[in-house]
Amino acid sequence: MKSVVMLTALLLSTSALAEKVKQEAGQTGKYQDSSKAAQDWKKIDSRPVPAWWQDAKFGIFIHWGVYSVPSYAVKGTYSEWYWHNKDGYPVKKKKQLRHEKTNEFHDKNYGKEKPYSEFAQEFTTEMFDPDHWANVFQDAGAKYVVLTSKHHDGYTLWPNEHASESFGMPWNSQEVGPKRDLVGELTDAVNKTDVKMGLYYSLWDWFNPVWEKSKAEYVDQVMLPQMYEVVEKYKPEVFFTDGDWIMDYSKWRSLEFLDWLTEESSVKDSVVFNDRWGKVRKNHGGYYTTEYGAGLADNSQPWEENRGIGFSFGFNRNETLADYNSTQKLIFMLVDIVSRGGNFLLDIGPTADGRIPVIMEDRLIEMGKWMKVNGEAIYGTRMWKHDAQWSAGINPGFNDAESFGDRRHGGYDVLAVTVNPPEGYAVKELFFTQKDNNLYALMPAWPSSNKMTIKDLVVSNETEITMLGVEGLLSFKQREEGIEVTLPTLLPGKLPAEHIWTLKVTNVNE
Repeated sequence: MKSVVMLTALLLSTSALAEKVKQEAGQTGKYQDSSKAAQDWKKIDSRPVPAWWQDAKFGIFIHWGVYSVPSYAVKGTYSEWYWHNKDGYPVKKKKQLRHEKTNEFHDKNYGKEKPYSEFAQEFTTEMFDPDHWANVFQDAGAKYVVLTSKHHDGYTLWPNEHASESFGMPWNSQEVGPKRDLVGELTDAVNKTDVKMGLYYSLWDWFNPVWEKSKAEYVDQVMLPQMYEVVEKYKPEVFFTDGDWIMDYSKWRSLEFLDWLTEESSVKDSVVFNDRWGKVRKNHGGYYTTEYGAGLADNSQPWEENRGIGFSFGFNRNETLADYNSTQKLIFMLVDIVSRGGNFLLDIGPTADGRIPVIMEDRLIEMGKWMKVNGEAIYGTRMWKHDAQWSAGINPGFNDAESFGDRRHGGYDVLAVTVNPPEGYAVKELFFTQKDNNLYALMPAWPSSNKMTIKDLVVSNETEITMLGVEGLLSFKQREEGIEVTLPTLLPGKLPAEHIWTLKVTNVNE
């Protein structure tokens, strides 16, 4: 039966394909049965995350849409939630604050009567140069990109009839605003590079009339057809779902879609997907996702930490320089996450006219300069037996108390556990990664003694130690506590990179 579906799909347009697959999946309710669901989740969970993604380590997230026009949020919140902050029912104190401040801003600058939908006409993207974007991502050292094909406001960045029909107004980038297929243009540009293209898709549309009428009809008539279409039309290598928390996976019919994605779709062998499928995060799906924290302490499952360069994912004009992370901190985040076995998906929020804000582009290019020297210690690596080497002092562990600040969903401020610790606390002297038979020891600080001891390390007679970006072998001695490496004597202008320096130790014995 599946082979017939695949053969027939080749003869259908993408919109017709969505309808065909929906019909074949049927309304049988087979995924409602708990025992069947458990069996099917087991099948999905056992599918290996494709090796290319685990080797990639670093990706770029892009939040871009109608919300990029007002580009406003209370500091410490998300600007892409503008419509919900404005018109959604505030059920908690923090949401009440966002509701009040957003409406105050909106009424003052746009007028109380202006609906969110009118911003779509001002989402013009006239400065959007997809080839420039793609080159920036490649120069940043990213190996994959994830663009918001549709966020929670339901507006699609590709020409999709289901969006406009369900909202009862033009509600996609081809019909209103840019009059362009933004997903298609960026996909084509990225595919010219070595970077892989991925798409984000929100299961939930906050104010979609079909959703408000019937959640089941919305899933059947809007969501599933959109997902089938966007996958087959653009063939993303990453499919990042979100907006899942409002309903159980069975109501989203997630297993139906995942079965098709992994068994029938044109990207079934290479596609990577996450765990946001309806109250199953960190339990079922593909790789696990964390957000604005430090990732996972447990490396038993592939995982990815995602966050913005500032706090907001979408561009927030209310943020100032103080709200943006420095290049140093972003590199520290990347190295810390990779040392613990994770991937880092770093977000940019372009402007409504299609520009990557200069401060964001600067951060990406500076990270790329570091990666050109040290990428060997990042790409294709895996976690070593230790993720890091700690100094003497109080070890904060993975989740310490408020002394480590800058926490949202957990984890720690990476600078506080490396170069700026609270008094009396230990720091990570080295981060570790490994590849083949080589150990990479990444130093967040250059010791004043010009010597670095790698503790508990056993080497062979064939071991050599170098510093990435520096010619020549480094001398080392076996000490009781480990291997003492004499670092190269370099003038500041001759340092191979900024912020973190990498020792490569070959022929390491476990």
